Amino acid sequence: MVKYTVRLKPRAAKELAQLASGLRQRVIEALEKLEDDLAGDVKRLTNFKPEYRLRVSDYRVLFEIEGHSIVVYRVCPRKEAYRR
Repeated sequence: MVKYTVRLKPRAAKELAQLASGLRQRVIEALEKLEDDLAGDVKRLTNFKPEYRLRVSDYRVLFEIEGHSIVVYRVCPRKEAYRR
């Protein structure tokens, strides 16, 4: 089992701070579970950067894995998550 550390990019931190408190708490809990061997509703994306997404309700957390770190790029509604 690999233990990861989660780092938020400034844009992701700002998006997380703007969420309603209940949803923000659910995203934070999902990120904490993600530290333990990518637990949760994680899917590898094809032909898309960042490479992974975590689903939390109607929101998506887009991230990449760099060594033992998870770098979160976006926390946004599903309809905005996959636009280029």
